[in-house]
Amino acid sequence: MLKFRDEEGHMEYVWIYGPAVLLACIALFITYQFVDPAPPTRLTIATGGPNGAYYAFGQRYREILARDGITLEVLETNGSLENIELLESPDARVDVAFVQGGTGGHARGNTIQSLASVYYEPLWIFAREAVALTRPSDIISRRMSIGPEGSGTRALILELTRDSGIDENELMISDLVGQAAVDALRSGSLDVMMLVASPASYLVQELLRSDDVKLLSFVRMDAYTRRHRYLSKLTLPEGAIDLSGNLPPDDVALLAPTANLVAREDLHPALVDLLLEAANEVHGAGGLFEQPGAFPSPRFLVFPLSDEARRYFKSGPPFLRRTLPFWAATLIDRLALMLLPLIAIIIPLMRIMPPIYKWRVRRRVYKWYKELRKLESEIQAGAHDDDTAAYDSDLARIDSEVRKVKIPWAYAEELYQLRLHIRYVRESLDKQLSDIGRQPRRPDTLKSQAMSNDALEDAT
Repeated sequence: MLKFRDEEGHMEYVWIYGPAVLLACIALFITYQFVDPAPPTRLTIATGGPNGAYYAFGQRYREILARDGITLEVLETNGSLENIELLESPDARVDVAFVQGGTGGHARGNTIQSLASVYYEPLWIFAREAVALTRPSDIISRRMSIGPEGSGTRALILELTRDSGIDENELMISDLVGQAAVDALRSGSLDVMMLVASPASYLVQELLRSDDVKLLSFVRMDAYTRRHRYLSKLTLPEGAIDLSGNLPPDDVALLAPTANLVAREDLHPALVDLLLEAANEVHGAGGLFEQPGAFPSPRFLVFPLSDEARRYFKSGPPFLRRTLPFWAATLIDRLALMLLPLIAIIIPLMRIMPPIYKWRVRRRVYKWYKELRKLESEIQAGAHDDDTAAYDSDLARIDSEVRKVKIPWAYAEELYQLRLHIRYVRESLDKQLSDIGRQPRRPDTLKSQAMSNDALEDAT
């Protein structure tokens, strides 16, 4: 079986479609300059001390993000104020942090955004059984632990005491924190320990079960919540910690800020969705004070809510994120912008390129019709003995040139039609000569070409 290579057709494709492909590539390159970069695969979250809830939740976030190929480094800190400082520092390269409600005023600029509040963090006030605290001023001259420097607990306590007209210098603040403060409270070295923590904190659980330590109810709660909108009033019901041991023995009124998940304003948008999905998995089931589905929430925020987080709370995770792995959804989302110029360029090109290609191919055939038509007009005007050989020579030349034309097989019909038309003109010449009683005089080469035309007629 013979195989033909349509080299001329290939070249037409190159000349016609080559510029179109080049134009599309240029448009893609220009558009790519406006496409967001790929999200980083490593993040750092500032939490708190190794015994605190922030640190424990950071570990859970790390496990969840690892499923999507994101490495989350959990950084131990002294608490919320240090976390804010780290987020604002260009050298620390902390991307995300847990921050206690009410600490936003310690930020120096506006480069931090809230992603969500994630759970209530009650303010727990534990005192020795022998210590009587009925008014805010009763804490003066009491040995107290209110968290380390840089912690949200210390910042909140000092703000609330200032509201009550108590100066920080009047307080006997101990340097003991964490487990050391718990041991000192139980041994009598401390009178009061205050901490903002999740009820799941092992420090809170230990103190709630200590016989010589009592949990105090907060007084004037409505006044504080009106004054500080980031605070909520909660009730720890009797027996909520331990029904069999009836802990606590009475309902306890607590003030509570919320823990916020916050981030640098330049955090990649795709990671906002990923972090909020992790927050929903960790905190969405609710807790001792939270109803299922109440958190993560766009309320009780420390900093302004990010635009990506606002979209998430309004519409949920993007469609691609719900149906595809993170890396695939992110890639498609980034490249979606590049589809716009492609659509704007390729669709018009798809409509105009085929007609242009067809015209260029047929042009190789049709350009001979002008010369053939002119020759036919001359023959019809009158044929003489001296002109016969010239007409035959012109027809032979046209036929020879046409035989060299190469076009794609899909357009071969036009080429064979042209050759039939050449034969028709030759027959017209022969007929006109026959009518006037003359015989055509052709060289041998012309006779062979005429025989070839006869073979063409037999084939058609």
